[in-house]
Amino acid sequence: MKKDIFKQFILDFQERDLSHVLPREIDIPIDLDKSISLVGVRRSGKTFILFSIVKQLKKNGIDSKNILYINFEDDRLYPLSLSDLNILLETYYELFPQKKKEKVYVFFDEIQNVPGWEMFVRRVLDTENCRIFITGSSAKLLSKEISTAMRGRGITYEIFPLSFKEFLTFKNIDRDNHTSAGLAKIKNAFNDYLLRGGFPEVIHYDSDIYTRTLQEYLDLIMYKDIIDRFKLNNKQLLKYLMKFCFVNVSKLLSPNKLFNDLKSQGLRLSKNTIYEYLGYLEDAYGAFTLPIYSSSVGEEMRNPKKIYSVDIGFKRVMDYSFKKDTGYLYENIVFLELRREMKDIFYFKKKQEVDFYFIKGEHPNLINVSYDIDNPATRQREITGLMEAMDYFSIKSGLIITSEAEEEIKENNKHIQIVPLWKWLLYPSARGTKKALRP
Repeated sequence: MKKDIFKQFILDFQERDLSHVLPREIDIPIDLDKSISLVGVRRSGKTFILFSIVKQLKKNGIDSKNILYINFEDDRLYPLSLSDLNILLETYYELFPQKKKEKVYVFFDEIQNVPGWEMFVRRVLDTENCRIFITGSSAKLLSKEISTAMRGRGITYEIFPLSFKEFLTFKNIDRDNHTSAGLAKIKNAFNDYLLRGGFPEVIHYDSDIYTRTLQEYLDLIMYKDIIDRFKLNNKQLLKYLMKFCFVNVSKLLSPNKLFNDLKSQGLRLSKNTIYEYLGYLEDAYGAFTLPIYSSSVGEEMRNPKKIYSVDIGFKRVMDYSFKKDTGYLYENIVFLELRREMKDIFYFKKKQEVDFYFIKGEHPNLINVSYDIDNPATRQREITGLMEAMDYFSIKSGLIITSEAEEEIKENNKHIQIVPLWKWLLYPSARGTKKALRP
């Protein structure tokens, strides 16, 4: 019976219309002799990136019969076992025996639902002329697990919800239209992005459906990606920590303070439990933590980390007063834009705090984020903090990201560029000076 189901799936997908699939701003190699794995938070668009690759293959002249796609979350396939994967491949070659001598592009969506899948994928890579693409929920297909399973034969790409560039594409807004009307559309779309975040499914939903959908996403992360995976018993603690993290985006997170707060509420737990649960949330790509930059590992461990959400929409559904925290949302968006490109990002603090320090290419980069710098005290604080950090790292340039302000400051042989966030997200020319902040 499984063979009949597989035959139907294989043939149905080869006739599937993918003309509606929009490209994402991520470059996935399509002809590499390794498995390509896409991991990330649920509903971030991994399946549609697979569809986009299929669409590109067909555009490049690849015959539909050379493409095999299966979604292992289809209920008609359950229960699943390792032997089913062998049956699937046998079924495909029975349908198209001539393809044994040709290159076949194989797409396994949510393959982690098949126990022992990694052994099968490894064998196919070694014995068949196949290119294999895999997606899976972040809770069961983390990059460290892929590396172990594939033993050097796999490459993992992290998939995030839509960037602002992608958001404009999905909204059919021309980001290169610099007319007054074009820029007005872009700015209006940015306000929508700030309100909704970047989960692809919800960007056109009305407010009620949007909220219900994101709450469903949160439940999926909590139950399927954390509680089920790690066999957790303390659901109350996890729920509290998730709300705390998503409400307090871009703020310092002290597990010790959290422990004392929870203890005062009568909860019995250890500090290690808090660290473990926060780690599980990071493993599920729900949230990220940012350490302080220090040459001392001990100092880095002693200092609190900053917490960021994988999508600012989670703050909206968990915190009804989110409009008061626009500056923190701005900072979270900047973090996500940087995190799409790199993992080694820090905040820096001496007398003043700088929001982001990272190295791009060979050059240290510094960014402060401040929604409004009209207040002279705020403006001076942001500039002074950057100047102090620029002295520390012996660099001459830095960046301040704001809502509207745009100017250049030259002082003491140093250069600070001030740029609106929407523009920084869209245009390389707004990313900084020649030796800093070029993506």
